[in-house]
Amino acid sequence: MPLISLATARQAVLDAIRPAPAEAVPLPHAQGRFLAAAVTASRSLPGCDNSAMDGWAVRAQETQGATRSHPVRLRIAGTVYAGALPARALQPGEAARIFTGAPLPAGADAVVRQEAARAEEDGQVSLFITVPPGHDIRRAGEEVQAGTPLFAAGQRVEPAVLGVLASLGEATARVRPAPRVAVLATGDELIAPGQPALPHQVYESNLLLMAALAREAGAEVLSTARARDDDAELRAAVTRLASGAGVLITTGGASVGDKDRVKGTLAALGARFLVDGVALKPGKPVAVAHLGGTVVIVLPGNPGAATVAWDQLGRPVLLKLQGVHEERRRVRARLTEGRHKQAGLTYLLSAQVEHRQDGAWARLRPQGAGQILQNVGAEGYAVLPPGQADFAEGDAVEVELFDRPRYVAAGP
Repeated sequence: MPLISLATARQAVLDAIRPAPAEAVPLPHAQGRFLAAAVTASRSLPGCDNSAMDGWAVRAQETQGATRSHPVRLRIAGTVYAGALPARALQPGEAARIFTGAPLPAGADAVVRQEAARAEEDGQVSLFITVPPGHDIRRAGEEVQAGTPLFAAGQRVEPAVLGVLASLGEATARVRPAPRVAVLATGDELIAPGQPALPHQVYESNLLLMAALAREAGAEVLSTARARDDDAELRAAVTRLASGAGVLITTGGASVGDKDRVKGTLAALGARFLVDGVALKPGKPVAVAHLGGTVVIVLPGNPGAATVAWDQLGRPVLLKLQGVHEERRRVRARLTEGRHKQAGLTYLLSAQVEHRQDGAWARLRPQGAGQILQNVGAEGYAVLPPGQADFAEGDAVEVELFDRPRYVAAGP
């Protein structure tokens, strides 16, 4: 059976995934989550006209002509602190001591900074500069007016968003919960880091790698485990891990070798495969299945291949569960070296983008399905599309960049 394209595979998987129900959580717990509903400003920011500086609230017209050598003198009419209402309106010929954030007294329309004034012993203040109306004043609603749409559903709750929500008086935010994930690494060759290993054995890196990638995508990793290439051991591990997680990630045993037992084990347990194999390199054996209420993401054991397959299918699953779709920036860049590929597959190659006088160039990292160092410092994937086998140095391709993605609310 021919392999399906990457785009078709991703769409088939995402069509079968439903976002988790929204929940209201305290603001500190909302960080990193995605808003489940749009947010409208419940009040204006600032809530009233207030001072942007420590200084003196004045009528601007009464400062006309003021200089260091010929100051304007006004009567001091009290002090206004942040968080307190002015005792009375400002009368002609008066100035009120005012501090940053304090509400502007009625009758005042400007602030003279304290370094441009001097309080005198006779109860007056000398002003040394002329200021226009509105000088050093924050107007009510100048940042946002009550009723203004602020954040769309799908907005990631970053620290700045938390700050805005708190400034509106919100104590909670409606967000999607973090997906609950378990990770299973399989293979007789695997040795735990820190233990002695022979040259033919492999230190197990995928448990740490995939758990970290899942957390980066917003997940809560509940557990990790290893299993040998044994049907009974695999069945027990899959059953145990899937019972407590919404998403199970497996690495290794995903291809067609004699000891690649993961897909057969899932089928024996009654899993329903949404995708089984994709026209993608590296990562062709990737599969996604439903096992009861658990989504199982089956990744190759080679860490380079597992990373690409995860990025293109596993990460979108976790984001869809959180109610969002990720849109990455793409740039056109020319290859710094030629590359031969299988014409029927999409190749995703770790790359850095160099900006030269003659445009952008994609420098491919030394890489292979079994390697992971290639991803350190990579800025994105150079996309070599299907339908072409040979790419020459200087050929233009798209580079899918990792930085500054845009999140938008996903459909049902």
